[in-house]
Parts: sequence; C-alpha cells; structure tokens
Amino acid sequence: MPRRGRRPPEGSSYNAPGRIPVPDALWWQTVSFRILAGLDSRVRQREFTMRNANPWKAAVTAGVLALAVACGSGGGGTHGGGAAEQKTVGKGEGRVDIIAWAGYAEDGSNDPKADWVHPFEKQTGCKVNTKTAGTSDEMVSLMKTGQYDTVSASGDATLRLIAAGDVAPVNTRLVPNYRDIFSGLKMRPFNSKDGKMYGIPHGRGANLLMYRTDKVSPAPDSWKAVFDGAAKYAGKVTAYDSPIYIADAALYLMKTRPALGIKDPYALDRTQLDAAVALLKKQRQQIGEYWSDYQKEVTAFKGGDSVVGTTWQVIANTAAAEKAPVKAVLPKEGATGWSDTWMVSAKAAHPNCAYKWLNWIVSPKVNAQVAEYFGEAPANAKACKETADPRHCAVYHADDESYYRRVHFWTTPVPQCLDGRRNVKCTDYAEWTRAWTEIKG
Repeated sequence: MPRRGRRPPEGSSYNAPGRIPVPDALWWQTVSFRILAGLDSRVRQREFTMRNANPWKAAVTAGVLALAVACGSGGGGTHGGGAAEQKTVGKGEGRVDIIAWAGYAEDGSNDPKADWVHPFEKQTGCKVNTKTAGTSDEMVSLMKTGQYDTVSASGDATLRLIAAGDVAPVNTRLVPNYRDIFSGLKMRPFNSKDGKMYGIPHGRGANLLMYRTDKVSPAPDSWKAVFDGAAKYAGKVTAYDSPIYIADAALYLMKTRPALGIKDPYALDRTQLDAAVALLKKQRQQIGEYWSDYQKEVTAFKGGDSVVGTTWQVIANTAAAEKAPVKAVLPKEGATGWSDTWMVSAKAAHPNCAYKWLNWIVSPKVNAQVAEYFGEAPANAKACKETADPRHCAVYHADDESYYRRVHFWTTPVPQCLDGRRNVKCTDYAEWTRAWTEIKG
C-alpha cells in the first residue's frame, strides 16, 4: 500500500501524517508462491510533512521502478525461511543496516522532534544505517543482496521474502516487547508460516469509505455506494489506483453474492476474479478519477470533484482539517487494510543489533512516536498510553480488535489458494495486474 503523509494545517484538531499511493510498477512475470519475488501488490511511495515545516517529497525514480524487473529473477527457495531462528542475543556488533519506509526510522534530520534513532544508538551502541525504500519491489530486491539486516516489509512483500528464504523466523522470546503486541497482529498469514513468526508487527490500518456529507445522502454504510449504487454519483466516484483494489470488489461480492463462494478476497479462482473484474468495469463508468496521490484526493473532496470513494483515516482527518465536509466509515461488509512487519535477514551480518532494533522500534514510547508521526495504529498495546495526542489510538482504533476482525489485510494473491482450497488454482497477482489494465481500459 503506497503511503505518504501530510500534516494538517497549524491549528487543526488532529495532526498525523499518513499514507498515499503511487502508480503501480509494471508487471512482467507470472510466478508461483515459490518465486514470488517479481510481484508487488502494493507499489508505494511515502511522503511526510514535517511538523512545523514545509512538505517534502521522496521521489520514486525510473530506476526504482525498474527494480520490479530484477525482483523476478533469482531467490528460488522452495520452502521458504531457509535460516533457523536466532537462539540468543549477545553484544551488539556496532551497527545495523535497515531498509525502511520513510518515517519509520527517523533520526531528527527531517524533524528535530522525530528522532528515535539516536537514542537507540546511544543505548545499544549499534549505529543505524537506513536505506529508505520507495516500493515493496525495491525492498525485496535489496534484501536479496544480503547487505541488510532488517526490513519493514509490507504484507505483500513478506510472503515473497519468506518463500525465497531471504528472511529467517524471528525468535519472539528474544524480543521482550513482543508480548505487548496486539494479539490480532500475531501469527497472521502475512507474517508467519508453519506456526512460526517471521517478524515483529509494526502497525496497521484500514481502507475506509469516505463521502461528502453535503452531497451523499443518506449517509452510506456499505460499499454499495461505490459499486452497485455508484450511478447515483456518476463522475464523482473515486477509487484506489492499484490492482490490489480488486480485493475491495471481491470483498463486496463475498458479502453480496455468496453463491460465488468467495471466502478470502485475496484468494480468487478464475470465475471469482471474472466476477470482480465485471463489477469493476461497471464501476469504471462512474469513476471521475482513480486516486494515487494523497493531496490530490484531499483536493478532489474539498472541491467536490469527488464525493464518495475509498480512503485512509489520515486522509479523512486531513480533508476535514482543511474544512472539507467529509466523513469516513468502515462499511458493514468490512474492508481491506494493511500492516507492516519488521523482518530479519537470513544473511544478517549484524543479527544482535537487528534484534535490539526490533525490540526498540516496538517499545511503547517509540512505537507511539512512530505511529503518530506516520499516521497509523501502533502495534504495541502499551503505546496508547504514550501518544502525545491522547485520542490517537481511538481515532485509529488501535485497541479495537472487533474493528480489525472486519479488516482483510493486504496479501499477495498466489496460485495456492489462501483460503485453504486444494482442488482449484487461484489467480496470482500477475493475472490481477493484467485484469486491472483491462478494467481501466
């Protein structure tokens, strides 16, 4: 899930950067679960507005996008997780090499108030060297080099890293703060395999339905507003510009057309994918524009060019802070969503420092800092008592497991059906990407 963040204007009631997508990278490969390295269901760039400073943008260059090609070759671990989990954490090696999304490993250079790197270095003696990645494809490619110790991987990248044997199982007993991670983030399909955790959860969020309260009536409580009921708002409907958005249509069909037999929006056989594509082609006729830029969606809702569509909580907060009459809801069908995981390289040169970083980044105070700076729900339950804004966890439903039980976190579709079916082949992300191109015409 692409992410960028922007701080609401001074004086606004809520101040939290968040997520914005960029157009998906190109896809050339058809791959199985065992060689997932060429696919990325969530091509992302993240951008943040520094508190009390002007916005800055981390550009994704053509060279970064070209990494999508390289991701498909090599890394052929057939069973995943080639390295054994670490047994002990000893003295730090003096450094740790990190791959992270922008805003996850701040050292004060972007915002003097956002610095959890230097305190870590002082406490552990591990110097942090951070490589900020622009896409999940880039993360996967960089991890294959064996030059990095840990990575803040997204739910689509985690499966590829595990399948290729590029990451090792994480011994959660060596990460004391893991015990305080919300239970809803432990042992999930996107961060575990064969009963072993392959990382430490960082945070989470949902993809919501946003609407203009002065234009959309009655207030919607269903994704029907952007699918079967979209004609009412023809030309004013907006949707997320990515093949992974097919899962949103699949989720809607899962609830409204049970005869299709959809059990998991990321596990679609050919008939189920065709049904989702047909729904999205119908929706396409009502779309004003697909959004792949954070501020563009805010501007569209402020100006009335968009009146209903998918969004993130932080975007809704920002639009409201800029006086747009909007509201965001989690529809009755549920929603798709995202979660990131800190993983350790199977070839980590500095594994002790890597484990120290994992424990540090999800410690209550630091996890709270990151969550507020970035605009997401923290993973550590105790972080909610450490946020500067006492409302942060309530706004992002951090401790509301009933809320997140209705969220289907992004996961890369693979031929081996994620819903447990064995007598059918599911469609993979390459097929979703081709379908998305067809949908958009």
